[in-house]
Amino acid sequence: MEIKQRSEIQRQYKWRIEDLYALEEGWQFDYDVLSARENELDKYRGRLGDASVLLECLRVKDELEEAMERLFVYANMRLHEDSRVSEYQGMADKAGNLLSKLSASAAFIEPEILALPDSRIKNMAKPGLEVYRHYLDNLARLKAHVLSPEMEELLARSYEIAEAPQNAYSMLNNADMKFAVIKDEYGKEVQITHGRYISLMESANRDVRRETFNAFYAEYIKMKNTIAALYNASVKKDIFFAKAHKFSSSIEASLAENNIPVQVYTNLIKVTEEFLPDMHRYVRLRKKILNLPELHMYDLYTPLVPEADTKVTYEDAKATVLQALTPMGAEYTRVVKSGFNSGWIDVYENEGKRSGAYSWGAYGRHPYVLMNFDNKLNDMFTIAHEMGHAMHSYYSWDAQPYVYSGHTIFTAEVASTVNEALLTEHLLKVTADDIQRRYIINHFIEQFRSTVFRQTMFAEFEMLAHQMAEQGEPLTVSSLCELYRGLNEKYYGGGIILDSQIDFEWARIPHFYNAFYVYQYATGFSAAVALSRRILREGAAAVDDYVNFLRCGSSEYSIDQLKKAGVDMSASTTVRQALSVFRGLIDKLEAAG
Repeated sequence: MEIKQRSEIQRQYKWRIEDLYALEEGWQFDYDVLSARENELDKYRGRLGDASVLLECLRVKDELEEAMERLFVYANMRLHEDSRVSEYQGMADKAGNLLSKLSASAAFIEPEILALPDSRIKNMAKPGLEVYRHYLDNLARLKAHVLSPEMEELLARSYEIAEAPQNAYSMLNNADMKFAVIKDEYGKEVQITHGRYISLMESANRDVRRETFNAFYAEYIKMKNTIAALYNASVKKDIFFAKAHKFSSSIEASLAENNIPVQVYTNLIKVTEEFLPDMHRYVRLRKKILNLPELHMYDLYTPLVPEADTKVTYEDAKATVLQALTPMGAEYTRVVKSGFNSGWIDVYENEGKRSGAYSWGAYGRHPYVLMNFDNKLNDMFTIAHEMGHAMHSYYSWDAQPYVYSGHTIFTAEVASTVNEALLTEHLLKVTADDIQRRYIINHFIEQFRSTVFRQTMFAEFEMLAHQMAEQGEPLTVSSLCELYRGLNEKYYGGGIILDSQIDFEWARIPHFYNAFYVYQYATGFSAAVALSRRILREGAAAVDDYVNFLRCGSSEYSIDQLKKAGVDMSASTTVRQALSVFRGLIDKLEAAG
């Protein structure tokens, strides 16, 4: 079964990228115009103590950044359609270069503002400047970590170099690596791809799972030294920028941007460790239910109820997601349906397409969703997940000025996972067939395993790897594999055979190049479990609070936004309550034998 070329995908299954630019000549025109404005902010240098000048400067900065965002998003979405196309590679490179230049040209603004007396910043009064009050207050919070204008400009100009490890890994992973062809359970030849990997690992045929697992990791093992060097460079980049901005650690630097206490990160790991005995119980139950003499890492994805018919077409998936989101009210579901029918989503895998799924877009336009849909139940959950991200963007862009139009990653994973949780509750409610219900319950358990336990393990790996590098310990293939194996032993317990290939799993996780990101999947899932249950329990009032949360963008701190929506992530109770649900599900599974 060969992967289709981009040209072979039907139009209705491609995102409507022309809503960003109808013609690429339009992109080039805007690129040329913006390039000519590269130094436009220079005229404000040294004058920001005047409230009128400050307001004008901030407005021009927003205007330039909004135009740059549109250029950058379009170029990179084109590249993600088919990363082999040199034209798109060139466009993305040009956009990244211009972004670096514009960032450097604006680098003087924040240091110059912070050089002013605090009282002067707080007392500035000018019609229109009040819009920037949270922005200015947040700057003051980070004052100790902002350098001189010259140093900030120098660091901004290093953007392209700093992104080199991530970019190189992305090209290696998405464009250059080719996986083996194997035979599926029907004897048909199938080429392993990123998009098909999980589907093959879910196969009821153990030989297919084992062969897929071995062949998939063989490619990463071939590249182990290159990938270790790239990850080492990425970690050192994180440490360099943290030290440059006077943070005590790279994790503190990463979390400070969104005003997230490091305690939220460490509490997540600590609370998850309390529930590891339940994870170990689940591993033992999986072995028992699958009736295997030994449980291997390639047995973790196959459903415990393999006879359940869980094939889902794209059209059926959309209809089910819409039904599941009915508790969110008519307005929310209307927008989701419009997104389904208005070219928001790029549905199927093609040669050269970026793996995985995401939601992205540019302010002033509609959001987009990239998928690699493969007719699996998990793909239906991915639609719900990514449309949660898209709806967050939709509401934030509608309610906020550009300066607050983005939302933090910390809150983004809440929005996506609320949709998933509502879908799970809906499926459990409408599914009468006992086998199907057992499948969905196990799927919910698997969401906890993969989103809380697995992502927390990833988070602990990132934390420990950065600590090793900060202490001068080398990050080599052997040290990274040793660290990763130890974490697998801790999280999965002794009930599973840790195949040697799993030691190299760190080499295939793209998120590791965006440091201290993945913990937010776990915190987001925990918050989403609480919020979705509140929505189902309390109805319209809870929905109003939740939609207001989606509208916040970045106009308030993430922790404060979530408190207003009904959860307090600064305490450990939310994660503990979510994992208590997991414990209850394991109890049910254990009781069922």
